[in-house]
Amino acid sequence: MTIHFIGAGPGAPDLITVRGRDLIARCPVCLYAGSLVPREMLTHCPESARIVDTAPMSLDEIIAEFVRATDAAEDVARLHSGDLSIWSAFGEQARRLDELGILYTVTPGVPAFAAASAALRRELTIPEVAQSVVLTRTQGRASSMPESESLRTLAAARATMAIHLSIHALDRVVAELVPAYGPDCPVAIVYRVSWPDERMLRGTLLTIAERVADAALERSALILVGPALGEGDFAESALYNADYLRRFRQPADLSP
Repeated sequence: MTIHFIGAGPGAPDLITVRGRDLIARCPVCLYAGSLVPREMLTHCPESARIVDTAPMSLDEIIAEFVRATDAAEDVARLHSGDLSIWSAFGEQARRLDELGILYTVTPGVPAFAAASAALRRELTIPEVAQSVVLTRTQGRASSMPESESLRTLAAARATMAIHLSIHALDRVVAELVPAYGPDCPVAIVYRVSWPDERMLRGTLLTIAERVADAALERSALILVGPALGEGDFAESALYNADYLRRFRQPADLSP
């Protein structure tokens, strides 16, 4: 018996890996975060599957479901939104399972920042403009932030920032980023990326708060900030330059 933790992606039912879909299809039990994972994802479950919405449950109650399935020798598909590597609460569940000696696997999913980049049709790393992406959030009730990870500190590099779970604190986000990025720095807000009601707002650090207020966005929105979002005139990378020699591209007279 195994617990299969599966990244269910940002929202669209077809934005799940083939491995994740196949695991769901063969597990007689499915636990899913109903507040974030669309019910359409459950169509992959067997018809007779035991389906449990974990949104109203405590950690102890979720672990109890794992133990019940273990005693019944039933594999579990445990669905989390996005990818399990960030802000998924996977770590605390895995620690409990390690203590109980229950086997589990982890299948990655499409993270929200990658889906937002696709929706915007923008690469987040642009040659000679930004070569790093910072994934972060502001402090909330469920989790505090280390003092060394303030937005003001992280902004010093002027990398592309993907700020999660923070649309409610947009004014504070802007105030902390303006000193490093400047008021004209491009910003994009992507609301419920890949869901049917997806919305995108573009602006600058100077204008974005007013645009978000007019749109009445209060949750489930990702904030992307950085010069890479607005760059159209940038140097091309050497990767596909005809004069750039590498293992798979050699001069004609040197080809074997």
